[in-house]
Amino acid sequence: MELTVYNQEGKATGKKIKISDEVFGIAPNEHVVYLDVKQYLANQRQGTHKAKERAEVARSTRKLKKQKGTGGARAGSMKSPLFKGGGRIFGPRPRDYHFKLNKKVKALARQSVLASRIQSGDIAVLEGVSFEAPKTKAYLAMLKAFQLENTKTLLITSENDQNAVLSGRNLPKVNVSNASDLNTYDLVNASKLLITTAALEKIEKQFVK
Repeated sequence: MELTVYNQEGKATGKKIKISDEVFGIAPNEHVVYLDVKQYLANQRQGTHKAKERAEVARSTRKLKKQKGTGGARAGSMKSPLFKGGGRIFGPRPRDYHFKLNKKVKALARQSVLASRIQSGDIAVLEGVSFEAPKTKAYLAMLKAFQLENTKTLLITSENDQNAVLSGRNLPKVNVSNASDLNTYDLVNASKLLITTAALEKIEKQFVK
């Protein structure tokens, strides 16, 4: 499989990059993608939610009225969840939402998304990206060259490019990652992927068995 290589100005360089069919030509496994995204989102949750239950609210425990003869239901305390200001029934408690997922499952999830994006044509391969200084205008110019200024995009570089990160961080629909830190959620969340040739080669080596 071959992909066209573009420069940062959005023009084809006339070069092609060959990628492995064994890595990027697989049938995407949607279930493992779901599991990996579910784990990623679960790991973002702090789990610090808490509501006071009956035993924890500070209210009087005096019996409100006599047990019988009032024509109403029995009431023993203002802490009852039936009264305003009373405790919460089965309220949320602090908990840990993390769960384990095997490394091979997570790797297959990333591979599945990349394969799906390549097969659907949602990837543009760049010869390289270079930002002399952190400038949002320069990053926006690159997006306009690919007609992606109003599209959720993920730029994948081979190494941590601080200028690229700082240039794109003020744009609401832009995310920048390097090949080593790539995760399934970022791949799924973006509508289009911009990836450098060096990053694509680095990612391919991760999946070669």
